[in-house]
Amino acid sequence: MALAIFGALIVGLSLGLLGSGGSILTVPILTYLLGMPDKVAIASSLAIVGAISLIAGIPFARAGLVDGRSLLYFGVPGMLGSYGGAYVSKFVSGPVQLSIFAGLMLVAAVLMLRPIALSDREDSSPRPKCKIIVDGLLVGIITGLVGVGGGFMIVPALVLLGGLTMRRAVGTSLFIVALKSMTGLYKHIQVLNELDLTLDWKIIGIFSVVGIVGSQVGRVLGSKVNQDSLKRGFGFFLIAMGFFIVYRTLPSFL
Repeated sequence: MALAIFGALIVGLSLGLLGSGGSILTVPILTYLLGMPDKVAIASSLAIVGAISLIAGIPFARAGLVDGRSLLYFGVPGMLGSYGGAYVSKFVSGPVQLSIFAGLMLVAAVLMLRPIALSDREDSSPRPKCKIIVDGLLVGIITGLVGVGGGFMIVPALVLLGGLTMRRAVGTSLFIVALKSMTGLYKHIQVLNELDLTLDWKIIGIFSVVGIVGSQVGRVLGSKVNQDSLKRGFGFFLIAMGFFIVYRTLPSFL
């Protein structure tokens, strides 16, 4: 349990520093350190990351670092997509979900190791509403299907496509992640009930509290830590974890 609590602290630090990475770390911790069944770990991750993101986003909102337009046109479709992805999850086996999850970890690693600068944008005009809605819907489906908040995709999208500053993108991402996670969790609970599986709310509570503390520490450190070095280190860690999950799930397909 001590290792798991330490892992929860790292989850919070990641969300506070980067506005992403929470679920990428939570699912492996719950699955491999606590031995939770795949589907229970995925649903639990949504509860934990949703709670941490909501609390972590409050200081950003107070500082005016949450973009209402992105929250509306990205977050609401994301909630619908998350519900749909959670519904589809009952037709997908746990090993397949973890394999998709591992692939997303590698995508996240690429985004961390090769960040896209704002200067790479072709123009500074706001992204059309319809495209923001589609972006939110797709990320929401992924959220519901494999239990990721999607912050590692949301933050680059808001910066590159939405024209937000990094800190504003992080603050907005936290609330979008919270909205999508809670919607996905609602449907996942129904799916788990159909499979005679239940959530361990005590573990979820412990992880959430420790993670919230970590997120506040991460927010303070965010102004003092070199972000590029942090992202590169996190990117290499994601590569290692991604291949580890592939290694653990591969026997299920043989």
